[in-house]
Amino acid sequence: MSSDTADLATLDFGRGVPLSRLPDGAMLSGHLGDEPVLLARRGDEVFAVGSVCTHYGAPLADGLLVGDTVRCPWHHACFSLRTGEPLRAPALRSIPCFDVEQVDGLVRVRARREPVPRRSLPPRPGLPESIVIVGGGAAGEAAAETLRREGYAGRLTMLSADAAPPCDRPNLSKGFLAGASPDSANPLRPPEFYKTHDIALKLDARVSGIDAAARHVELTDGTRYPYDALLLATGAEPVRLGAGDDLPHVHYLRTRADSRALAAETSAARRAVVIGASFIGLEVAASLRARGVEVQVVAPGAIPMQRILGDELGAHIRRLHERHGVTFHLGTTAVSIDGGGVTLKTGEVLAADFIVAGIGVRPNLTLAERAGLELDRGVKVNAYLETSVPGIFAAGDIARWPDRRTGEDIRVEHWVVAERQGQTAARNMLGQRERFDCVPFFWTEQYDFSLAYIGHAEGWDNAKMDGRLEANDCTVTFRRGETALAVAVVHRDLEGLRAELAFEEAMEKAG
Repeated sequence: MSSDTADLATLDFGRGVPLSRLPDGAMLSGHLGDEPVLLARRGDEVFAVGSVCTHYGAPLADGLLVGDTVRCPWHHACFSLRTGEPLRAPALRSIPCFDVEQVDGLVRVRARREPVPRRSLPPRPGLPESIVIVGGGAAGEAAAETLRREGYAGRLTMLSADAAPPCDRPNLSKGFLAGASPDSANPLRPPEFYKTHDIALKLDARVSGIDAAARHVELTDGTRYPYDALLLATGAEPVRLGAGDDLPHVHYLRTRADSRALAAETSAARRAVVIGASFIGLEVAASLRARGVEVQVVAPGAIPMQRILGDELGAHIRRLHERHGVTFHLGTTAVSIDGGGVTLKTGEVLAADFIVAGIGVRPNLTLAERAGLELDRGVKVNAYLETSVPGIFAAGDIARWPDRRTGEDIRVEHWVVAERQGQTAARNMLGQRERFDCVPFFWTEQYDFSLAYIGHAEGWDNAKMDGRLEANDCTVTFRRGETALAVAVVHRDLEGLRAELAFEEAMEKAG
């Protein structure tokens, strides 16, 4: 990335810029007319693409060039510099591409190119005539879009138990709940998208069983959908509190309706208790504080997020919340809930107008179990995300896959992982035999604090910090012995991208 002057974004690429200002491997931000444009150079080739990520609007010039792709600094989406296509989630929309000419040492950007035409897969033996996706979350949506992007023209049905179309679930606990983004921003696609792309999206469609021999799924109302290939992407459900969790002022956060109900509570209620200091619980706490709600957090651990992030980061996050007025009750649990609040194991009673439970999720394995799929604390899949039953694939929160980087079977409950698995599963249902080798990634935003986590470390014995945590500027590397398993970056986006690339390169070297 190049940032040699403060006015790079004002560069008029239509007038041209000297090629000398764009060294090999560098990027420049500018514009063509009213459109923001990114110039990127690889050897003798110069590419011109839209400079804004189509996911959340990050400046791609702050990202990383890898081959003929550019990776987004915020959430690690990846775009082709040649076509603008989104190659990796979480971005689902392409960035524009522009014609470029080099004359007399000047680089000029010309007209915007027409979008890449939709591919068309010619019929061939083994290509499924009908594909069914069970699940309307991140994995299911990404799979459906990828199938059409890859040129699949067969019958495509998406069965979602949710009442609402696929939505931006990370935003439910962040921007939307905090009041920073409207509810209209939550759907991943407008309704007409599914019609235009011939995706039969069925909402409130609850699947009761899978007949793997006859190759069809059956809904609770008796409707059957035949398939040649099936993707299970049933996701996870919040762990329930037990007694008292059926009260109207007790909330969980998983769906768009859940987030709407929570946002509605904040219009009149002033006191909330959040049970659980997980990422979801702490994001909810931060969002409620943004709406002026008094928040108390209850959790059994001594330090929030200690198991994942370690003592220093966990303690820092606690102090962050306390500076914003959150009160913690750690080392204890809720033993009862009534209309007035929560009683703790210590005997203390916390008054609350409403309560939010964020104590974890469990994968939805009922369908997989009934269908006779091999289970191992999730649905066991191979490197191509295919289950023990040929023709049935699994992706998202339910899938436990062989991670080539660690040599272990892992299951990860993160949005970007689910999307990328949906993309890989889609290509493999079309016979491409693509290994799922993406490095896990997630992010959290709480107040002005932003953390990205790259990799996966279920157990680690060494956490080394580089930088100044108190300045919100650091990198933490989690190791088991001498092996780096994961990296957490605080306000160091480019380092997060470099860590992802380093993990990928190490995996390739290891074979």
